[in-house]
Amino acid sequence: MTMSALGEPCVLLKLGEIVLKGKNRELFERRLISNIREAIEPLGVRTDVRKRHGVIAIFLPQGATAEQADAVAQRVADVPGLVWIHRAWRIAKDPDAVLKAGLELVGESEEAKRGARFAVRSRRRDKRFPLRSNELDRLVGGAINDEYGLPVDLRNPELTVFIEVDRDEVFVFTGGIPGQGGLPVGSSGRALVLMSGGIDSPVAAYRMMRRGLHVDFLHFSGIPFTTSESIYKAYALVRKLDRFQGRSRLWVVPFGKAQQSIRTSGQDRLAVIAQRRLMLKTAEEVAHRIRASALITGDALGQVSSQTLTNITAQDNAVELPILRPLVGWDKTEIMAEARRIGTLEISELPDEDCCSLLAPKRAETRAKIEDLKQIEKRLDAEELCVQLADSIQEYTL
Repeated sequence: MTMSALGEPCVLLKLGEIVLKGKNRELFERRLISNIREAIEPLGVRTDVRKRHGVIAIFLPQGATAEQADAVAQRVADVPGLVWIHRAWRIAKDPDAVLKAGLELVGESEEAKRGARFAVRSRRRDKRFPLRSNELDRLVGGAINDEYGLPVDLRNPELTVFIEVDRDEVFVFTGGIPGQGGLPVGSSGRALVLMSGGIDSPVAAYRMMRRGLHVDFLHFSGIPFTTSESIYKAYALVRKLDRFQGRSRLWVVPFGKAQQSIRTSGQDRLAVIAQRRLMLKTAEEVAHRIRASALITGDALGQVSSQTLTNITAQDNAVELPILRPLVGWDKTEIMAEARRIGTLEISELPDEDCCSLLAPKRAETRAKIEDLKQIEKRLDAEELCVQLADSIQEYTL
């Protein structure tokens, strides 16, 4: 039996905008490495995560299988802050060892079996290595051409062999998995998402995770006038999103009686905006209690009557915390495409009886006046009501 030249399986991670962070870069890298370790811990694979210049390497223990390395690569592909994840092989820093590994890697590929066009791309991070990048390209590329007769195509190859010379070893790999990009979760603080159970709010939550926010989720249920279906749906969405950040928490507010009070206030056309303001006030109270610094909604400008510019302004007026709206300039097609990509669309499209169905006036106000809304809130004693609602929340742990 011939001994493999491919050395040890490992995972090589490429960083995105973190590399532009200057003096703060180390803080972001520490957060990212912590998130990576938390993500792969449940896999039960002992790993050694090491920082390199511009990359992070995950080394597996001796005797680890390629399948275990694949599982680690697939898991960390969901960790924001990474742009590429490569299933690589760790090779000794010797030109002959690198040559043999490149030949074996190509020989095992499906592309080589069908005569694919190929290229070799080398990068020498350690300048002490005896061969320059272009010399390494020619050495390995020439051997592949001689051994397998594959045509070279430097512009549009179907198969690319990557060789990266690092401080202590050489990484050899082909292909990779696109990462989530963005910043490490937790590097920008904590925020609270108003999770409706529809298509928009899960996407908004994901987009803000990618900007470094660790988010908790607040769902308003129509209980006792609706069933628990919307809670189950919100819970399923949070579970789906949890793979991007971990340690997610879902809070549920029984909102039905408050909605009934709004309905009987006699301001039918303002009911939806009055409800939104009360939700935001309640969310702000909860945010203060869990030390979140902002609120997040899935609002998109002009998508529905409550999301006109005038009505958005009226909602902002209800609270002092900043309201982040990452989808404000998106259209529904773009939001649905993103929901499909992150795996939340199918859950969001499940039928449920949410709290918004309790307030559906024939004509909703598109240019609500803040003073009119404040009069409704005065009659409802909204400041006290939002505290009572915050007191009534229930936590659902994953």
